[in-house]
Amino acid sequence: MTRTITPEALRRKWVLGEEVALFDLREEGPYAEAHPLFALTLPLSDIEARLPGLVPRLSAPIVVYDDGEGYAAPGAARIAALGYTDVAVLEGGLSGYARHGEVYRDVNVPSKAFGELVEEIRDTPSLPAPEVKRILDGGGDFVVLDARRFEEFNTMSIPGGRSVPGGELVLRIHDLAPRPETTVIVNCAGRTRSIIGTQSLVNAGIPNRVVALRNGTIGWTLAGLPLAGQAEARAPDPSAEARAVARARAAAWAGRVGVPVIGLEDLAGFRAEAGERTLYTLDVRDPAEYAAGHPAGFASAPGGQLVQATDEWVAVRGARIVLYDNDGVRARMAASWLHQMGWDVHVLAEGAEPPADFTRPAVARADLSSVPGITPSDLAALPEAAVVDLARAAVYRRGHLPGAWFASGPELARDLAALPGDGPVVLTSPDGVVAAAAVAVVRAATGRQVLALTGGTAAWAAEGRPTEVDARWLSTPIDAYKRPYEGTDNAREAMEGYIAWELKLVAQLANDGVSRFRVVRP
Repeated sequence: MTRTITPEALRRKWVLGEEVALFDLREEGPYAEAHPLFALTLPLSDIEARLPGLVPRLSAPIVVYDDGEGYAAPGAARIAALGYTDVAVLEGGLSGYARHGEVYRDVNVPSKAFGELVEEIRDTPSLPAPEVKRILDGGGDFVVLDARRFEEFNTMSIPGGRSVPGGELVLRIHDLAPRPETTVIVNCAGRTRSIIGTQSLVNAGIPNRVVALRNGTIGWTLAGLPLAGQAEARAPDPSAEARAVARARAAAWAGRVGVPVIGLEDLAGFRAEAGERTLYTLDVRDPAEYAAGHPAGFASAPGGQLVQATDEWVAVRGARIVLYDNDGVRARMAASWLHQMGWDVHVLAEGAEPPADFTRPAVARADLSSVPGITPSDLAALPEAAVVDLARAAVYRRGHLPGAWFASGPELARDLAALPGDGPVVLTSPDGVVAAAAVAVVRAATGRQVLALTGGTAAWAAEGRPTEVDARWLSTPIDAYKRPYEGTDNAREAMEGYIAWELKLVAQLANDGVSRFRVVRP
């Protein structure tokens, strides 16, 4: 029988700082409409592919829920089948939780709520779009630094801006604004990364005037100002002087916050304890630096994005985190924020490079070796097969196997009845993992032969086989929340509503009472 946990007991774990991971097994669309503060979206069909990276300890407490769809019990069973030993279903699901605690809209809510709290407590300086535009038009001494990922900056940006992801700001600001008289303007698409980026520079004690573009590109657009597209400007590699100055500033601020710096012996001890205490080891450098080489067992988590979207890397609230860089700046600055967000975070001292054979704890892995598969060549010779694609809808729209139907993973068994024909059903997904994990579910729901495309859609494309963009919807695409701060086609009402929602997060946090956030003052 599936074990349960009450909403009160779950909330008590958060308040006491105990370990627990909470997963919403619905698609991202309904998740973004309402969920508890520390819930992560993990659609039922993605468990085997995503859970091992999110929860590295097999005995970590895991709680799952739905909103009456019937996902929780089978989801708990699939998690247990991976080897996790402490899995419970939240009593009453989402509606039951809502009687005891706040439910929140949107995604990455803990980070966004924390950003609003930072601005409220630290009075982070900002200017509305028309005032920033006057500075830009005045031709004075200023720089505009976009704290988002380069891909977001390249899509749309403030004219004249430069891409400097938030985790890089303190490291690179000395070269970008060497004169104290230079005004530094930090922007993102909405509010959080502007606030955190600006406050990072203030915390680091740079002598310049620093301001956030209030409400980011949303505020710029709502003011009727044009955005630039396809911008390419990036920050150069930091000079030796910039690194030295930034190192001193970051060390001073991290020391003020109380961030512990550890060595290899401490890390070895943490890894030895990883069977009893969940451990995340993250490399906060730029992804290109990570790709060129990184310590064994460290995952790439660029510092700015880690603060902005902590729940994309770290699922177990109350876990231990160790951050790595090679400059003594980026890990300290990211850790200073995570510490204030209630995480037990440590920085691996620069120069402490774990050897390649450094002991790492084992993680869960789905054994899909016995799943019946079909190669791209064999599928091409099987015209009577019906192909079902379990990719995210946005990925499906960009290109899929000819004739493939889009299906929602959690509702695959339900929607399969609408699949035409009576020939074999072939499941695919971007790399084939989600498809292979879904074979058992589909075989239980149909009398048709069920196979998984070996290697998924990537293997099909790698052989030079054709794809198409014509869509066939077996399921309603609710797997992605339309973010009103991304892209250039957002309705004015959606952008205004998003800003209004963010501004109310501090009050919602106060009413909820489980965050353990504490903003450090100078």
